[in-house]
Amino acid sequence: MRILMIGSGGVGDAAARIAVERDFFDAFVVADYDLARAEATVAAASARRPGESRLTAAQVDASDAEAVAALARRHRATHIFNAVDPRFVMPIFNGARAAGCHYLDMAMSLSERHPQRPYELPGVLLGQEQFDQAGQWEVEGLLALVGIGVEPGLSDVFARYAADHLFAEIDELGVRDGANLVVRDEAGREIFAPGFSIWTVIEECLNPPLIWEDGSGWRTTEPFSEPLLFDFPEGIGPVECVHVEHEEVVLMPRWVNAKKVTFKYGLGEQMIGILRTLHELGLDSTASVDVKGVRVSPRDVVAACLPDPATIGPRMTGKTCAGLWVTGTGPDGRPRATYLYHVVDNEWAMREYGAQCVVWQTAVNPIVALELLASGVWAGVGVLGPEAFDAVPFLDLLSAPKPVGYGSPWGMDDRDPSGPPA
Repeated sequence: MRILMIGSGGVGDAAARIAVERDFFDAFVVADYDLARAEATVAAASARRPGESRLTAAQVDASDAEAVAALARRHRATHIFNAVDPRFVMPIFNGARAAGCHYLDMAMSLSERHPQRPYELPGVLLGQEQFDQAGQWEVEGLLALVGIGVEPGLSDVFARYAADHLFAEIDELGVRDGANLVVRDEAGREIFAPGFSIWTVIEECLNPPLIWEDGSGWRTTEPFSEPLLFDFPEGIGPVECVHVEHEEVVLMPRWVNAKKVTFKYGLGEQMIGILRTLHELGLDSTASVDVKGVRVSPRDVVAACLPDPATIGPRMTGKTCAGLWVTGTGPDGRPRATYLYHVVDNEWAMREYGAQCVVWQTAVNPIVALELLASGVWAGVGVLGPEAFDAVPFLDLLSAPKPVGYGSPWGMDDRDPSGPPA
């Protein structure tokens, strides 16, 4: 396997540091628009393993499908791993197919609002542009494994596991994401510094959230709607979660039988307030505006003004939790409610990998998937989500102690099915 990873930001940098410990690939090219950043990732990752020579750096414009394809051909890549934000999904996706490469991403092509009823009906769904090409990928014998980060990604693996091993009938697959992370400045004061790309956070959180229900399909609702307190494990505790647009609601119903699929994110009052203000001021817009003769995107300015998520790890404390709340009927015919989850402590991630926990948790899952594809344990063609594959090998490899696995265990919490809705 020869991997071309496009993007060496926080997640890409963490992915390289994780991958370098494994033996399943022959070459790992780190490509970025900023060559110096790609080179820094290669140097940091390679230093983790004495004598390492499989990683190289390259420059690429991720918005140019032909440039992506040319770079893939130059390095004889077999798999292209997209580690940049979703603006660049389609050029990288198309470039991979043009080069005859298999493809993986952690976020799918962008949605478009319904022009008349945005908070009732979906317009163009997340990932629709990719699924529209599924037939061509299948005919050409290529696999596009989409949504294989943590959310989407590990949460979708949990959905497959729940359907195959824990439930006879599923009422709801509800992704629930929360954390107790705090970032402080040099003086020790708590500051606003999202652990993930603010560009992507704005895109997800201000778009109309999706809900899927059996019999009626997808519908939308207002951003931040239906708040609820969800009790997260391992000391995180109760966090208010709200509806957010996310790929799981598009992916899970395609492969897993359930009566309802939702995604709720523990944003917190501060984040919700800031996002609302950005929207009211027009600072969430991606359309360029003229500022003293210079054309800039307001959202890009917001992103440039905030700390780079890749740099905040040393000032961050706490844990992040990604998981799936599943309700329904167990194999014994009794009501069941189970939370499948994965927690990463920032202190551990910084100590072991020099990467903050949010980006590490996202980055580990595509590397696990690449290893399963390299071994042939996972195989397929077309445009497929994580639910299309057996969950057990993935969860076993993720949790097994190193060097056999990745040493990152997941958990399962059975709760009272008659308790408050979650």
